[in-house]
Amino acid sequence: MLLFLLLTLQTSAAVGQIDPGHCRFPLGLEDGRVKDEDISASSKWYQTTGPQFARLNREDGDGAWCPEGQLERSDSQYLQVDLKVLTFLTLVGTQGRYARGLGKEFARAYRLSYSRDGETWKPWKNRQGNAVIEGNKNTYAIVYKELHPSIIARYVRLIPVTEHSSTVCMRVELYGCPWHDGLISYSAPEGQLMMPPAYPPASLNDSIYDGTHERRPLFGGLGQLTDGVVGQDDFLLTHEKQVWSGYDYLGWRNDSLGTQGYVEMEFVFDRQRNFTSMKVHSNNLFTRGVKIFSSVSCWFKPRLIANWELEAVTFRTVLDDRNPSARYVTVPLYQRTAKALRCRFYFADVWMMFSEVSFQSGGNLPLSLLYFPAAAPSANDTTEGTNTPILIGCLVTIILLLVVIIFLILWCQCVCKVLEKAPRQILDEEVTIRLSSCSDTIIMQTPPVPPRAGHAPTGRGPRAACGGGYAEPDVTQCTPHQSFHSNAPHYAETDIIRLQGVTGSNMYAVPALTVDSLTRKDISAAEFPRQQLIFREKLGEGQFGEVHLCEAEGLPEFLGEGSPLPDRDGRPVLVAVKQLRADATLQARNDFLKEIKIMSRLDDPNIIRLLCVCVSSDPLCMVTEYMENGDLNMFLSQREIESTLTHANSIPSVSLSDLLHMAVQISSGMKYLASLNFVHRDLATRNCLVDRRLTIKIADFGMSRNLYSSDYYRIQGRAVLPIRWMAWESILLGKFTTASDVWAFGVTLWEIFTLCKEQPYSLLSDEQVIENTGEFFRNQGRQIFLYSPPLCPPSLFDLMMRCWSRNITDRPAFDGIHQSLRRHVRE
Repeated sequence: MLLFLLLTLQTSAAVGQIDPGHCRFPLGLEDGRVKDEDISASSKWYQTTGPQFARLNREDGDGAWCPEGQLERSDSQYLQVDLKVLTFLTLVGTQGRYARGLGKEFARAYRLSYSRDGETWKPWKNRQGNAVIEGNKNTYAIVYKELHPSIIARYVRLIPVTEHSSTVCMRVELYGCPWHDGLISYSAPEGQLMMPPAYPPASLNDSIYDGTHERRPLFGGLGQLTDGVVGQDDFLLTHEKQVWSGYDYLGWRNDSLGTQGYVEMEFVFDRQRNFTSMKVHSNNLFTRGVKIFSSVSCWFKPRLIANWELEAVTFRTVLDDRNPSARYVTVPLYQRTAKALRCRFYFADVWMMFSEVSFQSGGNLPLSLLYFPAAAPSANDTTEGTNTPILIGCLVTIILLLVVIIFLILWCQCVCKVLEKAPRQILDEEVTIRLSSCSDTIIMQTPPVPPRAGHAPTGRGPRAACGGGYAEPDVTQCTPHQSFHSNAPHYAETDIIRLQGVTGSNMYAVPALTVDSLTRKDISAAEFPRQQLIFREKLGEGQFGEVHLCEAEGLPEFLGEGSPLPDRDGRPVLVAVKQLRADATLQARNDFLKEIKIMSRLDDPNIIRLLCVCVSSDPLCMVTEYMENGDLNMFLSQREIESTLTHANSIPSVSLSDLLHMAVQISSGMKYLASLNFVHRDLATRNCLVDRRLTIKIADFGMSRNLYSSDYYRIQGRAVLPIRWMAWESILLGKFTTASDVWAFGVTLWEIFTLCKEQPYSLLSDEQVIENTGEFFRNQGRQIFLYSPPLCPPSLFDLMMRCWSRNITDRPAFDGIHQSLRRHVRE
């Protein structure tokens, strides 16, 4: 079976090109995989005819999306769908508004536009240049329309078209499959015209290219090289009707490009990728002066703003003067990492012609093994019809997928056994790693510590739970008979409980003490009248609760003298309210009360404080401080560094001294947490709040906010980890300590001095970030560090680099970090 699987994978990889005839899977409007928030529109008639109701075969709301008012011929009302990933779109299905027999509106025609980045929109046209697609003739029947050519996009807009003023409503489904190549544009010389008498007439231009022409070259788009249509052996023959000879190929004549003897093309991708190979479908009709390229040289660019790397990959082809068949030529790229490629294809004869180009990068399985929902009907099918070839293809795909799953399960079991039997030496202590099946929490086990004089042998060390939120105390470095420092208590593993916060993601390692018997009577925070909390907006939500932004009427008077609230100048007091859902489990309710007790212990000017609670009745609430300028990430990302230009144009700005002041405050707050042996585990600018005086307070509910969902890596659909801020030992070993908080502080400092304009390691995928932590562990000089921000003084970047030291003992303590940053402020 394993041999069959390997042969199957190799065969699939050898084809490696999307087939529009089989890439016809529903993309999720009908079944709800496309969420309501990812469907928008230029307008809507009523709330009940909003864009979220534009789902094929669904009768929710009033039965469809309807733009506001009568649609005129000149209108450009649209329904927009965000597919979240680059997608190869081949088919569109549309319906009118049936509304259980009461509807009478439908679109007789429509146009499409699409975008790969959400900014540049491109109109779709068929191969004959027509942009209008025939729509529906009644309110109930589904009309499927093939897209020739197909579309590669993330965002799609459907624009209803009408000849006369009328009301229009639509329900839709899109069909296609993920575009795993990740290619978002290629640039090349424009194709040329083959002229008689030496050659038969053929136009070898890229007629469907959706980029721009700058002095004739193709630039910034995709076209026939990515349409999935492979050219035939005779380049004069075409797959399409009513097109000209040579239509399927993009071709160039050697002598028309000067004396260089090559065609240069550039390829740009959605993200940095680790390339294994490039496949070029090339014509080889040598009897007419056409051959595959003799050789190719490719250069790589890790970032679009970087220079091309000097070292190129060169590949020489084996020329074939006996077989005139067109063929794929596979060019090995040797795991080179880049976001853009520049390749020079050298002529072997008078003409060179390509019909398709595709790329394979590390970790990408063939399409047939990655995507397998039910196939869509063809454009000629009725709603009751079936498509036998596609059904057979789906069944074969499912069988192959099952084989792959079985193989992966067996392989994982084998690897896990090897890991369990092969302890490694890490940081001078042996550890074994396993993944808890019940909670997706990484569990670290340390071996027994040799007994000292007068002490009994010690047991296993305590667990380190993963996730955001504070942890108390920092016991992952302690044994049951060794405290973290002289006056810190010590706890055996049985004394540590795991606590899940109100948002469903925060995890705490909390000393049990008497907290297991905690009741509402044990809470020292004052009970605040909940009717005086005025809801303003939802900040975030989790599995068991929500975080709301509220105004608290009369809160300063309620707290009395010594209130931690600053002078509000008569303005309403903004607070963050963590609220437990009424249907939360008993365990969640107990954890909520424990979280209140933890928060009540924190008292520092740079830490968000618990102000009061509402626990006398359901729903349980805790009220904490909130800052009017929101979180630091949003605050800085909307500003520029202070200059004459920003003053002249009234652009919101901050100065370098402001940034240093913010860094000092964050280090002060973390110094306080470290003094209590609390571990934050999710330190980042999104978890720092800012007031109008640029005071910073560290919070812990950034993980619950949808705005920052992309900052967290999801494990098996449940646990989420801020891997771009985490130390290598936290990712690989589940080991969270004050030293791992220091690592996260270094990343936070980097965010501050880039004004939060980009995500850390923005050119790496989540999987590549995890791979990079393995390089930190191996420590062979191949690990990738964050670059030095232009605004950052060299001495501060040195501090960041020390925060990212591979060895825990080499990282500075927060006390030293705070003193170092204060010296920078004084300078």
